[in-house]
Amino acid sequence: RSLSGAGLQTAGLAFGGSAATVSNATEEYDGSAWTGGGNMSTARRNLGGAGIQTLALGFGGYTTTVVANTEEYDGSAWTSGGNLATARRELRGAGTQTAGLAFGGDTGGATAVTATEEYDGSAWTGGGNLGTARYGHGGAGIQTAGLAFGGYTGTVNTAVTEEYNGTSWTASTSMATARAFLGNSGTQTSALGFGGYTTT
Repeated sequence: RSLSGAGLQTAGLAFGGSAATVSNATEEYDGSAWTGGGNMSTARRNLGGAGIQTLALGFGGYTTTVVANTEEYDGSAWTSGGNLATARRELRGAGTQTAGLAFGGDTGGATAVTATEEYDGSAWTGGGNLGTARYGHGGAGIQTAGLAFGGYTGTVNTAVTEEYNGTSWTASTSMATARAFLGNSGTQTSALGFGGYTTT
């Protein structure tokens, strides 16, 4: 559980998460079966992910504390990238390995943040803040056309949706059902949010 992913239906990637303990496991999907990939350097859960199977990003998350570590995957092995400026877990990602986006999250103790950061392939820099602080939200899109939807504010689940244009977030049509810890995929104009937590 609490793993992250990247890629497409026929070339997917799953990494991190937890079973009995936090995991560094990576698996690759070819459209019909999963096979083992290279392990992450830092075992963690509740991390962000972006990119494709052969050029992926994993960032932030939780080990025994909230971390800022970033790792890059080349289709066989993970290597260290630049750290996030704000360490956090339950954040979401979008974009590519050389043009990534990280937004929202929990810095620990159920403290939701609005922080957005952009990745250029080596370092993160600050972007425009979300209008609604949240974690466990959905995310989709690319660095210049991102989408954030749903999530938990630290006190309530939200249905709020926001769109990112590469500089700032603006409010868009809210989800029909307020929820957190949902699944997510797609683009800013064709996204999918599924499952999640309402009150049960």
